[in-house]
Amino acid sequence: MRLNIINKIKKKAQGLNTRIIFPEGSDKRIIKAAEYCAEKKICQPILITEENTSEKYAKTYSKKTGTPIKTSELIVKKPLFHAACALANGDADGMIGGCVYTSGEFIAVSKAIVGLQKGISVPSSFFVMTFPKREPLVYADCAVNPNPTPKELADIAITTARSVKTLLGWKPRVAMLSFSTRGSATHPEVNDVIKAEAITDKKARDLMIDGEFQADTALVLSTAKRKIKGRLGGVAGKANTLIFPDVDAGNIAYKLTQILAGANAYGPFLQGFNKVISDLSRGASVEDIIGTISVVSYWARRMK
Repeated sequence: MRLNIINKIKKKAQGLNTRIIFPEGSDKRIIKAAEYCAEKKICQPILITEENTSEKYAKTYSKKTGTPIKTSELIVKKPLFHAACALANGDADGMIGGCVYTSGEFIAVSKAIVGLQKGISVPSSFFVMTFPKREPLVYADCAVNPNPTPKELADIAITTARSVKTLLGWKPRVAMLSFSTRGSATHPEVNDVIKAEAITDKKARDLMIDGEFQADTALVLSTAKRKIKGRLGGVAGKANTLIFPDVDAGNIAYKLTQILAGANAYGPFLQGFNKVISDLSRGASVEDIIGTISVVSYWARRMK
């Protein structure tokens, strides 16, 4: 039986033994998942279970945020801040949280302390969608940015392409989705996608990003040939990575894909940070957490 792409990553993660820090180390699900992953040498888990003092991390937080050192000493005692400072200092290779903290808290602290990749304006997320009878796809951003500006949408596309290349080993073919294909409709929201695609042309000429495309144009070659006059390029009809114009579209699409196409949705995986960070659902099972640890461990090793 052919392994799906996430199961392949889980298998490759065994023996990597990367250092993953958990700011919610007292959660029973985290403990069980960490024990399993330590046994399989998927990671060296660092469980933060209580308030911790650290002069080094206080200095890190003060430098990153401009907070006075005495206040920073109090702040970095908190597990989430302590873990983020450890990651920023290179004392861990990746961080996983979200069982207790909200996504908003987890992302805000990570952005302030760990920081974003150079030239990237917003963190974002993606799902890996696997299907019974077709090759997998990546959907972004379905969880973080409700209404991105053209600049932010461009950065989401660029970051996702890099994630796909690093984590999945694909040659990313990234489609910027809209309800319009190459000017077939006129609307301010279509214009935002057009502007975003133009920005990607300037910022990331090495990446294959194209649009604006309707979903069928992005995925079905025969449809792309009918709808696009002239040269198709390398993305139309052959996309493996879909960038939705906002969270409304992305969130609706991935859930409909699960229900109607029998797809599995793995994620959302966070991206755009200087280090590998992943959010968890507060309802995550031990098996969900083991899968996320495997992905983060493998991704962190690939980023080195």
